[in-house]
Amino acid sequence: MSTAVNYASCAALWLGLAVKAPDLVRHRHDPYLRTICAVLGLAGLCFFLGAPPTVGAVNRLGGVPNLAAPLTYASITAYSAASQVLIVHWRGGPAVRRVVRRWVLAYTGVVVGIAAGFALGEAPVERRTDFDLHYATTPYVAEMILLYLAGHLTAAAVTAGSALRWARQVRGPLRTGLAVLGAGSLCSAGYSVAKLVAVAARWTGRDWSALVTGVAPAAAGLGAVLTVTGVLIPLLGPRLTQWRRARRAYVRLAPLERALEEVLTRRALRLPPPRFASPATRLMWRQTSIHNALGDLAAHLDGALYDRTRRAALHETGDPDRAEALAWATVVAQAAARDGSEPAPAWDGTALRVPGPDALVRVADVLAGPLPRAAVRAHEAAAPTGTA
Repeated sequence: MSTAVNYASCAALWLGLAVKAPDLVRHRHDPYLRTICAVLGLAGLCFFLGAPPTVGAVNRLGGVPNLAAPLTYASITAYSAASQVLIVHWRGGPAVRRVVRRWVLAYTGVVVGIAAGFALGEAPVERRTDFDLHYATTPYVAEMILLYLAGHLTAAAVTAGSALRWARQVRGPLRTGLAVLGAGSLCSAGYSVAKLVAVAARWTGRDWSALVTGVAPAAAGLGAVLTVTGVLIPLLGPRLTQWRRARRAYVRLAPLERALEEVLTRRALRLPPPRFASPATRLMWRQTSIHNALGDLAAHLDGALYDRTRRAALHETGDPDRAEALAWATVVAQAAARDGSEPAPAWDGTALRVPGPDALVRVADVLAGPLPRAAVRAHEAAAPTGTA
């Protein structure tokens, strides 16, 4: 994997961490959020430490040849453990803390073993890209390499199995996220398998260095990207769904706002539209404008016409929500046409209340086209009494 790909992947992962950091500050005691941030941070650290320029810098600053190797292995091990802990938190249950504690202790032992192996072994010649293969037969260092690869392969296999098995039991963004996470874990397992095969080949005198310098880094990179994507999908899925719904409601409310345009402009009832705002903010702005206009028109809304239209529409359609939308569309269109020049006729019914958000959308849908026959008939019936 090229240096540019390493650093670009690291930057993307740490950007994701920066996006989640404010949530972590506000909810620092949330173990699930802490684990997500750990996965993002450690995945980026793996790419950063694995880049050849970083390897050289770490070795030079530390004054120890190949010091970057155990640091990189430790970060890979920690990332593997964090991915597994995330699955445990996702699944939940009464034994979450106990299972998490076991994984943390087990992989802490792996990290200690990596440090011990490097300290006891000898690796005097700097190897920036093929350390695993070059020292595959060196006492203690070889054991260190096997330990971190076995630990990584175990975590990747368990994470993949758990994620894919659970994905069959759920639906929606969580299912998609688990499937992507499982695929990413399988790719990560390919990293360990490729290196283990290359190391075993070295023991038998064969040189399969392409597995270490080509296949393994590619599998690790793809695995990390898929894993982190799988982690983020369940978090972003509901938010994207909310944005789509808000955007759809905002667009659907446009005919109602247009019907009230003259009132909004004449009375200066509308604030300037928000710029660079989220769909939810823009929707709130449009809803507020409509509520302001309807409040201003309250004295001009013909309650008798509303009742006649609603009864006629209910008789025709049998749908209460549709009938209410037709009635509101009729009285709003009439009141807006009056231009506030005269109040509505007196009637003995209950004062009309502004509909809720969903009902306003249905009213706007009616106003998007010609008024149905039931509304037209009710409106015409009001004409002799002077209400049309």
